Amino acid sequence: MRSRRRMREEEEEVAVVEMRKNKREHQVHVKPRDPRLPLTPSLARWMTLSDMIQGVRSDDTAAQLKAATHFRKMVSQGFKVPIDMMVRVGLVHRFLEFLRRRDERQLQFEAAWILTYVSSGISQHTKLLVDLGAIPLFVQLLSSKTLDIVEQAVWALGNIAGDSPSYRDIVLDHGALEPLLSQLPSMSRLPSLSRLLPKRTSIVLDLELPMLRTAVWTLTNFFYGKPGVEFEKVKPALPVLLQLIYLTDEQILTDACWALSYLSDGSVLNIEAIIEGGFCPRLMKLLGHPSEAIVVPAIRTLGNIVAGNDTLTQLVIDNQVLSRLYQVITQNDSKIILKEACWIISNITAGNRTQKQAVIDANLILPLVNLLRSAKFDVKKEAAWAISNATSAGSHEQIRKLAKEGCIQPLCDLLTCPDPKIVAVCLEGLENILVVGEADKEDDGVNMFANMVYHCGGLRKIEILQTHESIEVFEKSMSILERFWAENYKLGDLHDLINSLQRSSK
Repeated sequence: MRSRRRMREEEEEVAVVEMRKNKREHQVHVKPRDPRLPLTPSLARWMTLSDMIQGVRSDDTAAQLKAATHFRKMVSQGFKVPIDMMVRVGLVHRFLEFLRRRDERQLQFEAAWILTYVSSGISQHTKLLVDLGAIPLFVQLLSSKTLDIVEQAVWALGNIAGDSPSYRDIVLDHGALEPLLSQLPSMSRLPSLSRLLPKRTSIVLDLELPMLRTAVWTLTNFFYGKPGVEFEKVKPALPVLLQLIYLTDEQILTDACWALSYLSDGSVLNIEAIIEGGFCPRLMKLLGHPSEAIVVPAIRTLGNIVAGNDTLTQLVIDNQVLSRLYQVITQNDSKIILKEACWIISNITAGNRTQKQAVIDANLILPLVNLLRSAKFDVKKEAAWAISNATSAGSHEQIRKLAKEGCIQPLCDLLTCPDPKIVAVCLEGLENILVVGEADKEDDGVNMFANMVYHCGGLRKIEILQTHESIEVFEKSMSILERFWAENYKLGDLHDLINSLQRSSK
């Protein structure tokens, strides 16, 4: 039997990834005002733009520092300095030169701050930095003894890596991961951060919380993008990620879970590393987190695991995912989360009979039927897959249970939906149920499930599908009529019915 497991729909993949990406652009790419700097009603009275450009171009270190500082203050206080102008007059080249000035730490910091601002621009600006050799310079700065400089380097590398998979790989190939990871485990003596740290973890937090958040976000961007990152390039990060997902800060948790989501959306080797690394128990617990921002990447990671094969699916089942999913689909109204949960269940019901039975034993069928009946269409589609997969190669007893829970009517209702694939999925589920009804015929020769299809208007809907433009839908509907209503529809009668329906639709 062919596998009915499915990868996530590409449209939903793009939509949810953009949700994270846009949030990060808003919070990180647009640099907030530096609270250490005084607000001033006018920066122009300090230095004109022309004076600042001249100062940066100067050979005098004091003039360079003064001009660079004013550029940073302008941006930090909300003034939009056109990046294209900075490129055009050669300031970007000049600031890259300042990054090399180890003897002038303050100048190095100002240059790093401004170039981080440049890295948050459009892809063309990122490309310029890459082409001018900014990546190895920023990687070197990760080992700086000045924390403010390290923070800017982390930030800039995160922006560059997040721009494209090719830039991500270049950043990793320049050795950025090891010095970044060396920053993360040295973190914890700040009393203000101790509350983030459960007793079970050994990760220490030496950095201020904003710095830690930026570092974790950058680490996540090292996993981001398609084609996915080579596993060996990011493998050393897994022990750190395992500790990060036990912290309590919402932003850190969100980004750490996204890293796992990106990693799991790859080869079986990646998925096995997540399972063997001990991530599943914590991911299960995070399904009950009150923040949707955390639940989405956690549930996507688990979904990617069960999209693999029966063995991987069983490992997730053994980690009590089904009881967690019951809570998710009965206590949640988020369309994204409900769709992800139903997608996971559909891939479990696509497994063997033991796995189908596990879904039934977890009392998930009735909640699925309720979603199939009344949820938004995107959720209904995934619920339809979950029910239909459960009927495919399920035992007669299992299929009777599905019918008893009321799945026939909502499956029939979806036969009029605009998505031909879902119509075909519903037809397949109904056909599998009707087969059991045929086997259960009593002395009166009545197929109880065929009667239920008829009384909820399903038969008429199947008749109308004879004129459907989808060949798959047309063939499935004709097959059902010929097989289960043979006394009403001989082959010639079906052709007459089709012609009649075609005429009435004109």
